[in-house]
Amino acid sequence: MPVEQKQAIVSITDKAAEKVRALMEQEGEEDLALRIGVRPGGCSGFQYSIYFDDEVAEDDEVFETKGVKILVDAMSVPYLMGSEFDWQESLMGAGFVVNNPNVQGSCGCGGSFTC
Repeated sequence: MPVEQKQAIVSITDKAAEKVRALMEQEGEEDLALRIGVRPGGCSGFQYSIYFDDEVAEDDEVFETKGVKILVDAMSVPYLMGSEFDWQESLMGAGFVVNNPNVQGSCGCGGSFTC
């Protein structure tokens, strides 16, 4: 599948890309990628799994956007399709946020969701 079509799985904002690149630079490893996935768990059914990874599985969707290599495992693709990965800062704190159009509901603390 061409790279352009794979970018529709997850987009990344400029702020998030900048933060991810800075964090990767701190890690000092050139071959790291941002892995974004969905795992069963939490009080609403699913939780996001977001971390740096240096291993690419055979069934991973792999694409690069805004200087960030992104990995999404095959099981997570339908749950993340059309999502936007963002970095937000507020008086309550700062962190990465997934704006996911597939979410039908979430728990009170925002840590898990249903699709």
